[in-house]
Amino acid sequence: MSWLEEFRRWHDMARAAGIAEPEAMVLATADAQGRPSARTVLLRGLDERGFVFFTNYESRKGTELAANPHAALVFGWYAIQRQVTVAGTVRRVSAQESDAYWETRARGSRLASAASPQSRVIADRAELDLLVAELDRRHPGEDVPRPEHWGGFRLEPTRVELWRGREHRMHDRIRHTRADGGWVIERLAP
Repeated sequence: MSWLEEFRRWHDMARAAGIAEPEAMVLATADAQGRPSARTVLLRGLDERGFVFFTNYESRKGTELAANPHAALVFGWYAIQRQVTVAGTVRRVSAQESDAYWETRARGSRLASAASPQSRVIADRAELDLLVAELDRRHPGEDVPRPEHWGGFRLEPTRVELWRGREHRMHDRIRHTRADGGWVIERLAP
């Protein structure tokens, strides 16, 4: 079974088990000097090309990915004893893909994303509320346009590891590694 088929099966299991936000994934990046950082983002697209998420390109993660386009993901569905780790290269998705996703978002989410100077220091919550209110006044009852500084990234996997917890720490670990236009599948010791 391909990593994509297995991932989708496990994701469906996580959803069926009632795990909150099964799309939540930890995204690890590093700046140009190799200093790492990690945060949780949401998976918003998946196919054989990779894992898609959206953010402010001027945020810490956005600037780190611009300087160092390599990243890792962790999906931790521990209630069902499953974990998926992914590593690969990250590229921006097309403006058309970003626009299409932007249109699916609630107006309040669009206002917040467009107004927030993500990852920058602000004086207090009132400052953020004011930025959102000002943008809302500029676009009353109409669509909030996607700002140029906001869009998607796709992590194109070079390695996907599927971990399944088992008794006595005899876990299953199956690693899929991209090689020569295909995938090499190997079992790892727990």
